Amino acid sequence: MTEDEYVLLEFYKIITPHKVALFDKIAPERSKHIVVAMENIQQDHNASAVMRTMDCLGFQELHLIEKNNNYHFQRDIALGAARWIDVLQHQNDLEPTLDAIVALKKQGYQIIATSPHIQACTPQDLPLQQPIALFFGAEKHGISEVLKTNADAFLHIPMHGFTESFNLSVTVAMTLHALRMRLQASEIEWLLTTNEQTKLKINWCERILNGGPQLAEKFRSEFKKD
Repeated sequence: MTEDEYVLLEFYKIITPHKVALFDKIAPERSKHIVVAMENIQQDHNASAVMRTMDCLGFQELHLIEKNNNYHFQRDIALGAARWIDVLQHQNDLEPTLDAIVALKKQGYQIIATSPHIQACTPQDLPLQQPIALFFGAEKHGISEVLKTNADAFLHIPMHGFTESFNLSVTVAMTLHALRMRLQASEIEWLLTTNEQTKLKINWCERILNGGPQLAEKFRSEFKKD
């Protein structure tokens, strides 16, 4: 038994059987093959709605890039999703977008910038073999020049009406749903590994229990003593 397996087993003795069953059902459906990055979002309800969408579609990691606007969580819109997905905030005063891009590229992600003004790939033909970081720009101004300069490729949703673009949270939902359907039909290994699932379930346990992180440390100390 590994240390993480021991810690999870100890947590499972504490949380309810219902939560154990949910964790064991949902974790195998989670993925970090596609992560989402939102750049300088101006309307908090959009970011909260994106959290909810990501949880529903099984995408685990959200990056919030905050240069001029700081995100404020809206509980009534996210409906608890912030507890179940991983939110990483980039708040470097100089250039948080570049910081996020560099960090994600080091992890092997291809940087895909979404824009209604740049004709490029669509959700139906975007290459999916390499892990993807999908960047979405601010509602009013779109993606930044830094992102345009450093993106590996661009993505847009074809429009068939007079309105220039969809609402931001709608765009994210449509894009992620289309990409998940394609991943499910592919032979790409896009879901979390067994070890990654175990770590994720430990994180979930830590988040739902008072003193969860301290309990995890206690269990790890017990494992090392044995």
